[in-house]
Amino acid sequence: MSRASLHRATGLRQFLNPEQQRDWLDGKSLLPDAAERAESFEQRFKYAARFQKLLRRPQAQDVLAILGLYGKDCLPVPRMTERHYWSVSCLPSTSDKPLVRVSASWMELFTLYAEGEDVRARFIVHLSDFTTDASLVQEHVDDRFLEQCVRAPEDVGYFFPRGADIFGVTVRGAPSIRSFLASSRALRAVRRFNLTHMNRGRNAYQASHSYSVADHMLGDGDPGCA
Repeated sequence: MSRASLHRATGLRQFLNPEQQRDWLDGKSLLPDAAERAESFEQRFKYAARFQKLLRRPQAQDVLAILGLYGKDCLPVPRMTERHYWSVSCLPSTSDKPLVRVSASWMELFTLYAEGEDVRARFIVHLSDFTTDASLVQEHVDDRFLEQCVRAPEDVGYFFPRGADIFGVTVRGAPSIRSFLASSRALRAVRRFNLTHMNRGRNAYQASHSYSVADHMLGDGDPGCA
């Protein structure tokens, strides 16, 4: 793809051509990211108090560690696309009371909740990546594969949000969340869904982005603060 074509493209296509995206999706290449982050200090200050409140939660250390894995493995060129093509909100004021939520375009990608003093994750992915025959048939969900992705079968569940190729996976407990992200097939599915929505255009949730949480997703956070 020429430089002119990249300039006219929308979403991630402005930064990565289709071949680069496919190679990243399949784990064949590491993408060069921006050295510096384009940051709004006003935006950072706006959610600083929420971040301090999160740090006082018993789940804080697990939340930031898991987000570090997610930012490193599940988002392409995360520094280059921060806030404008993905964002993370801290203690968002929604009825389900999440600890953090990662979004792109108009879509939730990944959410962490308190589960007692532990955490529970919700991944939104493509249904076709989790059926036995890559179909959109809900009855063909590959339960065996899902159970193999976590520490114990009872740690994983699923639901069907609206949409023909939309699937929700819930994972209980920090160890099982890490196991899920370490599964090559599950990780590829998470990446594919994220590519889909980061390619749809600008992120609708820029105003709720927490730079303090994103620090830990991008390896800029103080590991001792949690």
